[in-house]
Amino acid sequence: MKSGQKWDNGVKKKISNCHCDDGITVRPFHIKDYDAVLALWRRAEGVGLNESDTRPAIATYLRRNPRFSFVAEKDGRLVGAVLCGHDGRRGYLHHLAVARRHRQQGIGRQLVHACLAKLRQAGIQKCNIFIFADNAAGMKFWAHTGWKLRTELQVMQFRLEDERKTRNDCPC
Repeated sequence: MKSGQKWDNGVKKKISNCHCDDGITVRPFHIKDYDAVLALWRRAEGVGLNESDTRPAIATYLRRNPRFSFVAEKDGRLVGAVLCGHDGRRGYLHHLAVARRHRQQGIGRQLVHACLAKLRQAGIQKCNIFIFADNAAGMKFWAHTGWKLRTELQVMQFRLEDERKTRNDCPC
């Protein structure tokens, strides 16, 4: 292992006396963080919010994936957040965001590493992310941290709410 690094719960972390590393705390995302996280997401480029991001929807997500999502704080202020969960087979990260003035300090990387460590502990071997095609900064971040673009895949989506308007659900 290189000098200046240590292992913490299976996650290699950089140890530095650099001012940019001082005071960052990564901890689990709790629903009480919702208002501050939502404000961060609203300010972040590349984060698309919709009905899946309401307080009740996020509370459900956090209950279904306990202690998989994280926030970063500096001096008592929330400066980063990420949602993480899994379906028993694949992990998923959503809405990684770091406050603009705190970027390029390793906070996003710390949040991702915390999520990946939790997924490994749960026996998950692969993790996926969704990125808007025009999010160049996001693509650069993910590629720089070792993620590979899967060009052979496309995302398709079916909106259950739209179907409910046109047809009753089958009772079977």
